[in-house]
Amino acid sequence: MPAITLIFAGVAALVNLWLAIRCGQVRTAEKISHGDGGSVLLQRRMRAHLNFAENTPLALILVLVLELSGTPPLWLAIAAALYIIGRIAHGIGMDADSGSKARMFGTLMTMLLLLGLAGLAISTGYAAMQERDLPASVGIAA
Repeated sequence: MPAITLIFAGVAALVNLWLAIRCGQVRTAEKISHGDGGSVLLQRRMRAHLNFAENTPLALILVLVLELSGTPPLWLAIAAALYIIGRIAHGIGMDADSGSKARMFGTLMTMLLLLGLAGLAISTGYAAMQERDLPASVGIAA
């Protein structure tokens, strides 16, 4: 049972909902039914929501495959928690003009965690291939 991934997915769904509600609040206040209505704040909130939707599936997949491959759960739990904190900071920071420290923190946290998870996935997969005596070029036509 991939418990870390299940918790991460549940929390990510809540953050996604929070980001959607923040968009809806601006839509209601500014009476915008479709699109962004030219509202800079709504544009920023929509972008924060989409940015979350762009990055989170990949983070979830990486955590899942790493969890299933036996990566220590504590490391994955810390990575997932930091990812969520970064995404919340990014969402809050997107309300401000450029140069927001929260936005920069969230962006940096997301990039570093995706880089770390990707590196760990690659090295774990490579190590698994070596254990099975599979050449690194399996599946690649010569």
